[in-house]
Amino acid sequence: MPVIRDISLSLKTGEVLRRQGLGEGAKVRPEIKILIRQLLASLKKARLLEPVVAYEYYMVSSMNGSQMSLEGDKAINGPLIPAIFPEAKELAVLLCTIGPRLEKQVTDYTSQGEPLRGMLLDGIGSAAVDMTALEVLRRLASEVSSRGYEISSPVNPGMPGFPLIEQWNLLGLVNADAIGVSLTASGILAPRKSISMVVGIGPKMTRWTQAEVCARCSLRESCHYKVQAQ
Repeated sequence: MPVIRDISLSLKTGEVLRRQGLGEGAKVRPEIKILIRQLLASLKKARLLEPVVAYEYYMVSSMNGSQMSLEGDKAINGPLIPAIFPEAKELAVLLCTIGPRLEKQVTDYTSQGEPLRGMLLDGIGSAAVDMTALEVLRRLASEVSSRGYEISSPVNPGMPGFPLIEQWNLLGLVNADAIGVSLTASGILAPRKSISMVVGIGPKMTRWTQAEVCARCSLRESCHYKVQAQ
């Protein structure tokens, strides 16, 4: 099962602010932007980011209204996947993380009485795992193009029709141990700055804008980070 470690991330202040729930038009104090830039500059020196991705391709063998069956007697459960990927020939399962170091530093800042630094660094971590996912999707698109295929937009457990309990299933479909990712008893990925997703692969796959992805999310009414349709 492939593992990608050679991922270089270049984060910008605007991406971090979005992960703090602040859009482009939001007024942000200059000292906050300065602190974000300081934290971004410290990432490499402290080795806080260790982006890595495990993924695997599976041939689609059949599907019905509640399940997509894969080669090797495996399956993805929930009505969302067969509904939005009816033409998929393959499915890619991906698990992305930036490792535990940044998360530990966030905890340290908070316990040391620096909650603002902790909050901003947490936003940097969220932006970093988002960028890690985008980078591996670009690589996936390049890989499958040689077979005349495209990739769909990613779909995550917890979206309506794709139960969060499927996290357990997805971690069994990729080499989660190789990248140090596990699940807590409540089904939360650990390290916390990790993302699991599936992507449909075929001759012509559905792509969504980020606003359309946000509109499908179960947290669309309460999420501070969502992107609104223009």
